[in-house]
Amino acid sequence: MFAETTLLLGDNLLPLLVLALGGAMAVGSILALVRPPAAPTQQGDLPRAPVVRTVTFASIGLLAALWALASLVAG
Repeated sequence: MFAETTLLLGDNLLPLLVLALGGAMAVGSILALVRPPAAPTQQGDLPRAPVVRTVTFASIGLLAALWALASLVAG
């Protein structure tokens, strides 16, 4: 009666998106700590990223990526 529908990227679209965004958030935050910019480009730019905020963002991103990976592995 109803036509079969195929979802874009299958049934795992949400975990895949969370994995990608969480991983990008973790890697970007860690790289901001490891390799700060050589010099501030505009007035008001900080010489390096705030450590507590950056570690918090990296932790949230890592947690989201791990949750998504566990969801994908569990099926």
